[in-house]
This record gives sequence, structure tokens and C-alpha cells, in this order.
Amino acid sequence: MLEAWTGQQRDSIGTFIEVLRPTVSRHETLFSSPDRPEGVAVVAEGMSGEVQEHAYWGGMRDRIPLSQTDAMAPGGAPELICDGARLRVKAHDNLCLIRSGQDWSDTEASERKLYLDDVEPVLREGMDFLRDDGLAIGCYANRYMRVLAADGSVREKSYGQSWWKSLAALERWAESHPTHVKIFGAAMKYLSTLGPSAKLRLYHEVTVAAADEQFFEYLNCHPKTGMLAAVEKA
Repeated sequence: MLEAWTGQQRDSIGTFIEVLRPTVSRHETLFSSPDRPEGVAVVAEGMSGEVQEHAYWGGMRDRIPLSQTDAMAPGGAPELICDGARLRVKAHDNLCLIRSGQDWSDTEASERKLYLDDVEPVLREGMDFLRDDGLAIGCYANRYMRVLAADGSVREKSYGQSWWKSLAALERWAESHPTHVKIFGAAMKYLSTLGPSAKLRLYHEVTVAAADEQFFEYLNCHPKTGMLAAVEKA
């Protein structure tokens, strides 16, 4: 697969591969509605019921099984390896990935307007901050994505995907950075306004990956593509 994707030049087109092979002990995922799995959860045979490790700062860490015995601190720094035109990033132990998604396809007119007018712009502002200025707080790269249907049409689903130096750096942003405080505040206002009738679906998945569970390779990409941003020379 790697050879087929980044093994050949394509005129004026950049290609890249970013792979994680997470183990259960280093992964957690959480859903507001368990009947529509996303990400790694689609291969699970089922889901648990409600969890106690939720709705408090530190719950994300507590849901990762390895956290019971390991602080999951980062080891080393990202390195750039050149293989001809291919650029490979060797990250480090305990690199953290979060993918956090929103699905408003079930909402009706008033709720959809509330989400798109009051919540989404604040979320986008935070995602843009992580994309443009996140490196200073430990976020190597961030993408804010809209999901496409099989026919190429834009669905009413989005997700943010970001690579972090450590779970601790992600926790600090989530707990106290002004951009996430605004996101959290907008979301809580939205949910408290609608209560149990809210049809917005939310989920996230977090992996703290060992060094041998990661692979990043880029060909003809701009220097801030994905993990290249972590090794970009000033």
C-alpha cells in the first residue's frame, strides 16, 4: 500500500500516508449516541453502557487503560528522514492523536440553525488556532474536516483531527486555553438550551501511540502537511 501511494511521483499532486495501529490499552472512544459508531469503533462487536469516567477534567486519561500504570509521557522529539523525494517523520513514543466529530444530520431546522450559528463558528475558530498556532502549545498539526458522501456531496458531519506531543498537552488545552474554553462554553449553552431533545451527535477517539505503532510519509507535500509541521525548519 505504501509503495502504491507514495512510491511514485504525480505531477503537481502531493500524497501522504499517516498510519496508527492502536492497541486497546492505548485507546479510548466516547459517543453521545452509541447506535452510530465512528472510527475504530465500527469494528467493535458492541459498546459498553454509560461510563463513570466522564464529565470531569481528567476523564479522558482515566478512560485509557494504560493510564492505570503509565504516565504516557512523550519520549524524544520528531525527526525527519529523507528517502529520495519521500519525507518520513519518525515521531516519538506516546504521540497523541485525537479525532473529535460532530454529526448534525438528524437535527431539525431550529436546532440546526442554533448549531451552525452559535457553536460551529466557535469550534472553527479553535480548530484554526490549532492549525496555525498550535505548535507552541504542543499541537503538531490539526485538520478540521467535512465528511463527504460516496457521490462527493458534503454531508452534515465534521471532525477535527490533531496530533499532539502528549496527552498532557492536549489536556492543558482542553482545560484552560481560551479557544477551548469558548468551544466548551458554546457547546454547554447549546445543550442546556435544548436538553434531552438535542439531536446533535458527538463523539471522539483518542490514541496515545507507542513509537512502533506510527508511520508518517509524505511526497510532494507542502512543508506544514501533517507531521511535517513538527520538523519544519525555520
